[in-house]
Amino acid sequence: MRVAYWIVTVLMAVLLGLSGVPDILMIKEAVDVFRHLGYPDYILPFIGVAKVLGSISVLQPWFPRLREWAYAGLAIDVVGAAYSHLSVGDGLAGAAPAIVAFVLVMISYALYRRIRGGSAGE
Repeated sequence: MRVAYWIVTVLMAVLLGLSGVPDILMIKEAVDVFRHLGYPDYILPFIGVAKVLGSISVLQPWFPRLREWAYAGLAIDVVGAAYSHLSVGDGLAGAAPAIVAFVLVMISYALYRRIRGGSAGE
């Protein structure tokens, strides 16, 4: 169970953490996607930093309550991304990366709760 948790969690953290880097750096492609979705450019670095910090937070073992909040923040981010892509007509193909990320977040969180005995904030 722990091995499965760490495999899924590291995969999720790397995926989301690395996806935050172009946002922080305001790479042209990331800006173009954000504009396509109808969001202002100034939000992009904030979202990027949140993804990177959330990814780090789910990997750290010292602050379980912070980890719980990080899972919530990452879930909100990817659900919002999927919804945004669907809302502008990108279809499932456009929303697929966010949906995959959401599935990884949920599996990681479910395994985390199972390992921790189901209690939050330990």
